[in-house]
Amino acid sequence: MIHQYKSNGYNIVLDVNSGSVHVVDDLVYDILALYETETKEAIVKKMLEKYQQPIYAGLYEEPISESLIQEAFEEIEQLKEEGTLFTEDTYRDYVFDFKSRKTVVKALCLHIAHDCNLGCKYCFAEEGEYKGRRALMSYEVGKKALDFLIANSGTRRNLEVDFFGGEPTMNFEVVKQLVAYGREQEKLHDKNFRFTLTTNGLLLNDEIMEFANKEMSNVVLSLDGRKEVNDKMRPTRNGKGSYDIIVPKFQKLADSRNQTNYYVRGTFTHYNTDFSEDVLHMADLGFEQISVEPVVAPPEEGYALTEEDVAVVCSQYDKLAQEMIYRRKKDGKCFNFFHFMIDLTGGPCVAKRLSGCGSGTEYLAVTPWGDLYPCHQFVGNEDFLLGNVDDGITNTEVQNQFKLCNVYAKESCKDCFARFYCSGGCAANAFNFTGDINGAYEIGCELQKKRIECAIMLKVEEAMEKNE
Repeated sequence: MIHQYKSNGYNIVLDVNSGSVHVVDDLVYDILALYETETKEAIVKKMLEKYQQPIYAGLYEEPISESLIQEAFEEIEQLKEEGTLFTEDTYRDYVFDFKSRKTVVKALCLHIAHDCNLGCKYCFAEEGEYKGRRALMSYEVGKKALDFLIANSGTRRNLEVDFFGGEPTMNFEVVKQLVAYGREQEKLHDKNFRFTLTTNGLLLNDEIMEFANKEMSNVVLSLDGRKEVNDKMRPTRNGKGSYDIIVPKFQKLADSRNQTNYYVRGTFTHYNTDFSEDVLHMADLGFEQISVEPVVAPPEEGYALTEEDVAVVCSQYDKLAQEMIYRRKKDGKCFNFFHFMIDLTGGPCVAKRLSGCGSGTEYLAVTPWGDLYPCHQFVGNEDFLLGNVDDGITNTEVQNQFKLCNVYAKESCKDCFARFYCSGGCAANAFNFTGDINGAYEIGCELQKKRIECAIMLKVEEAMEKNE
């Protein structure tokens, strides 16, 4: 299976199963489009008819002839023999034993606070309450969560813990206590904790920044972009904007971390489908690590993305990629955009490519009172309650559903070129839109495919520069 597209003047051909990327001329591009559906004779005839038209005169140094077309076929055959074009899917048989595969818990999302000092209008957590009650996690519950993670991590040494909310800095003393406990347990169990803090920034101060720089492997800073965009969707509880409060703090924290190991993370909605302007605004503020995600919301919400928005948003990804290539790079003002970061050489292991983030198996969310859910977006939906930090996983039936959640269990993923990059997308989004974790959130799929195309194009551009 191959995927062909044109971007930034390049004819790009992705061999889906091997991951090989080819940049080809117009003739080879057109032949590949017909290669598996028409006979060689029919293709030769069509190519001769097409490239003898005046519009294509001068495209090649010499007129297109049967011998040139034959050379193109020979190049394609050679790539097939090398295993980089039209390769077979060897992964379908790999998934048959997914339910019986051994998994260990690698990461926890600790809901350290089911409370928040912002009133974000698109918040899936309902201002931190998660369909339940306001609560702060106690040190005792958090300690049990870390013990659970260690006990269920098998031989895996590196473990991930994200302090999440609500707003985790509203319970920062417990955050500090749990980090200290985790550091003690590292030495006893030969583990290495990578702690992450996700914050809206309102309570950030020098003490928290100093602690984060010492103990947090990554910090996620919530900001939607331009002042008017951010303040429309991320007001404080009294209805005032948050931009002027948080931006100077975020700039200070990003600089104190040498512009690494953090992300400024935003959400764009139907109200700012020109979100590339928000990304560039954040870059102009000095941020070098940026992630801006499409909102996921019920269609009845005014801020929800619509099918009509898809084309606009896709054009914005193109615009952003062009800006990164031609102006920002030229001016020495490069930045990383999370969705354009892709590894074409190694990348995740096969299991990760097929099953994604590992929600419900390798990654779990913990509520302030110690309940376990497949991920933070399922918290509050008791149909997905897996167990608790005292008893461990007791709802193995639901966990097995997540074990079997992979790109071949999703009908819309089986023949999608993006399946080994998005790994089937978000199970929570699929469930919220289709009632099935093996379903697909179609708008999200279209935007994901566009992001992958842009990411591959940027890698092509980088490779071309090196060759030159």
